[in-house]
Amino acid sequence: MTQQAPSTEHAAPQTRRPTTTGRLVGLDLARCLAIFGMCVAHVGPDPADGGPTGTLAELTHGRSMALFGLLAGVTLVIIGGRETPKTGRPGRQAAAKIIIRAAILMLLGTALTMTGTQIEVILAYYGAYFLLALPLIRLRPRTLALIATGWALTGPQISFAIRDVLNSEIPGSPLVQLSAEGVRALLFTGSYPALTYMPFLIAGMALGRLDLTSTSVRAHVAALGAALTTLGYAGSWLAFHLFPDFMAPTGTPAAWWSDVNADDTLPDGAAWLLTAAPHGETTLSLAGGTGTALLLTAAALTAVDHLPRLASPLVAVGSMSLTAYVAHILVLLPLGTDDLPEWPPQTLLVFLLAITAPAFIWSRHFRRGPLEHLIHTATKTTNHIR
Repeated sequence: MTQQAPSTEHAAPQTRRPTTTGRLVGLDLARCLAIFGMCVAHVGPDPADGGPTGTLAELTHGRSMALFGLLAGVTLVIIGGRETPKTGRPGRQAAAKIIIRAAILMLLGTALTMTGTQIEVILAYYGAYFLLALPLIRLRPRTLALIATGWALTGPQISFAIRDVLNSEIPGSPLVQLSAEGVRALLFTGSYPALTYMPFLIAGMALGRLDLTSTSVRAHVAALGAALTTLGYAGSWLAFHLFPDFMAPTGTPAAWWSDVNADDTLPDGAAWLLTAAPHGETTLSLAGGTGTALLLTAAALTAVDHLPRLASPLVAVGSMSLTAYVAHILVLLPLGTDDLPEWPPQTLLVFLLAITAPAFIWSRHFRRGPLEHLIHTATKTTNHIR
């Protein structure tokens, strides 16, 4: 999830701001924001407390995952060739790297889940996303954007229509049931099923195909992000206010923007499909999440250009986001994650500092984080592919 490649130089000079490192380190800053957002969700403060800190905490819930998903899509096309997809032997090597990366993510995700953590570990889902996206790796940005749009418009509705079938008992031996249940969870019924979450990744692939060093491209990305954010959340808000009786079964009007579904069970009834709750698995939630992710990515790319030194500690966290993600789960494991949202904001600040300081120090001496180095080493075997 954290590999970058050198930026290409195809845009006109007047639309470009050079980076100091020759790569899109703004993407690392965006990854850091996603990591910090997940920490807020897992450490607190509790959004139910209200006030400025509660509202700020609520803003991170679900939308951090959307940002991570979008950036994972960017990573895929970086591996596969930014604006010009790799073909021939380089293309085969890139495909093998993605497969190896997916396998490692699935193994890591499974291992973390088996620790008994109460955190919904997302790594195995990302591994599944990578494999599903592999046939799309050479498509143009417009085609990828159309696929993401079509998937977002149909995936949630298909999931709703076949929900009863998906939850039926799987026949066969215990081993067959366990294997089939794992696949079903990754694709359809888990916390982040591919059927309803893949649009984030595919949208990121379309984004990665663009020249993100161009200021005009960033401006267009930000404008699109603002439009999608408005469409998602304003659209759901209108549904609640124009059709209050129809929307009443969803349980709360806050579902037009708030992550109100805390029990991992989506409410019954077609009205839920008009909510934009960040974990709601609806078309409007996908639009809102993608929009906010695009806005944050454009902002991060611009911020690094203007404040490179100030952003450098955060960039360090983002450059080893996989290590930071796994480490924060392992650190929280012995602390009992059930009660974490009750912790005060000061605890969150200490936690974020405890992530940032080691990452920054590590980055002064090593090019990659520990787990990033593991993946890099594992994918070097693809050099033997002919």
